[in-house]
Amino acid sequence: MSVEYSGTGDPARSLALLWRTREKASRRGGDLSVGRIVAAAIDLADAEGLAALSMRRVAERLGVGTMSLYTHVPGKGELLDVMLDTVHGETARPTDTADDWRARLTRVARDNRALYLRHPWLLQVATTRPPLGPNVTARYEHELSAVDGIGLTDLEMDAVVTLVDNYVHGAVRAAVEAAQALGRTGMTDEQWWQAHAPYLEKVLDPRRFPLAARVGTAAGQEYQAPGDPDRAFEFGLERLLDGVQALVDARGGPGRPPSPVTSG
Repeated sequence: MSVEYSGTGDPARSLALLWRTREKASRRGGDLSVGRIVAAAIDLADAEGLAALSMRRVAERLGVGTMSLYTHVPGKGELLDVMLDTVHGETARPTDTADDWRARLTRVARDNRALYLRHPWLLQVATTRPPLGPNVTARYEHELSAVDGIGLTDLEMDAVVTLVDNYVHGAVRAAVEAAQALGRTGMTDEQWWQAHAPYLEKVLDPRRFPLAARVGTAAGQEYQAPGDPDRAFEFGLERLLDGVQALVDARGGPGRPPSPVTSG
């Protein structure tokens, strides 16, 4: 899978586009604008993947000449930066801080995972040099607010939100690949498992592979699939947050809220 890199465009032009500080009025192409170009590019990447993205293909989608796009967007590098910033504006960012930090970070992780599932091409973009646009900045502000005031230093706050973001980026890949497998093979995970399970039972010798046979059989019977990306994500997120909890406890911050008491 090919990888694109954010931040490869001209910095001044990218920032001008991201913050819309000097958007040009259209000279030709009717109501063509940065917003329309970016929306068409996102639709194209959603439908066909990032490998399909080019100025020519975006122009075709808009029904205009390729050169008319350059009136508004200098090139593919700048376009990709604005695409990234635009999709990061989709996630709701509630300002209510009544929840404890753990619930807030959980919501951040789940919202970011949902964003990747809506736009799988995000996994093909290396963002070690992120586009510094208004939506990416607002996302960072929101994520930091989830751990503000719980006893961490500024650097620890940055490290925690980076840890969560990196976890989501890695964990969501399995869910994206599972969804793409269905579209490309026409077979669900359950159908795949049912087709393979009878043969696996014959060849998987429990004397040679006692743990693989026992645990793999239990997991396969539970999931009716090679795995469950949703369950794996939630399990991993809880363990990650347990680690953050240990750091918060060491700093003397707020503890984990007690589990609700159930009756019956």
